[in-house]
Amino acid sequence: MKLYCILFLSVFCWHTFAQSDQDSVSPFLYEIVSQFPNVRDIALNTMSNEAVFSAQSVMGDLSALVSVKKENDQWIHPEVVSFSGRYFDLEPYFSKDGLTLYFVSNRPLNQTSDTTKDFDIWYVERKSLKDNWSQPINIGAPINTEMDEFYPSVADSKNLYFTLDNPELKQKDDIYVSIYKDGKYMEPKRLGDGINSNGYEFNAFISSDESYLIYTCYNREGGYGSGDLYLSTKLDNGDWGPSKNMGSTVNSDKMDYCPFVDESASALYFTSKRNALEPTFTSQVNLKELLKTFQSYENGSSRLYRVSFKNE
Repeated sequence: MKLYCILFLSVFCWHTFAQSDQDSVSPFLYEIVSQFPNVRDIALNTMSNEAVFSAQSVMGDLSALVSVKKENDQWIHPEVVSFSGRYFDLEPYFSKDGLTLYFVSNRPLNQTSDTTKDFDIWYVERKSLKDNWSQPINIGAPINTEMDEFYPSVADSKNLYFTLDNPELKQKDDIYVSIYKDGKYMEPKRLGDGINSNGYEFNAFISSDESYLIYTCYNREGGYGSGDLYLSTKLDNGDWGPSKNMGSTVNSDKMDYCPFVDESASALYFTSKRNALEPTFTSQVNLKELLKTFQSYENGSSRLYRVSFKNE
């Protein structure tokens, strides 16, 4: 039975990616994103009318969460969210009802200290979609530890998937899950070899029903270079099937990472450092042309992209 599932998965994944290869990747939030040196890890609410992303400095040593709202089919009003703008905040994720926003931060555990700590998973809450966010709340043990926890992604079951670098395992970044049971989170478990390896695995998006997982693998053999997005589907026995590279439409020879799927819109959003600049110009350029080239969207900076995606 297990062998049949694996064979079926291979055919299944090929069909899915062959379909997505017909679609092209396009910039997302072009005018808004272009204002910032780097933008990464976006999350949308289930109504697809509110988004939060990380805006970062040139070297990536400063990071704040920025929100935008969609009105009359236009994304408008970018602003730093009420609880961000002081510490290193990144990697947002909305709950299904949009009333909780998870994120990662190195902020102090309480407001009496200014000393930053390791990276933890935090969340904020609001009573309605029109209300302001609460003060940040640390999600606590057993998810947060003295190590760094990154990239929360929450299924409909409230099971929480995230990235952890556990030096005790003598491995690199891996994907973990903490099961939500009886109103609390259980001790996190490392996902199996269908997902993790001795290399770097990070930035995992879990589907709402936990049937598939999209995540980043760094310099994995057979990839296109740097970080690539991979997809794994859960088998009938509950194991994760072998991961498959999502192909050359999504992945480039640069860093491709931070996936987020808007299931209602059948769209995959992700971050890429793809670079379309050529090393020489076809003719001599003036200053205006030079600046326009430098400021183009695909210039090697972290940018947001969108592509059609449906896992069938």
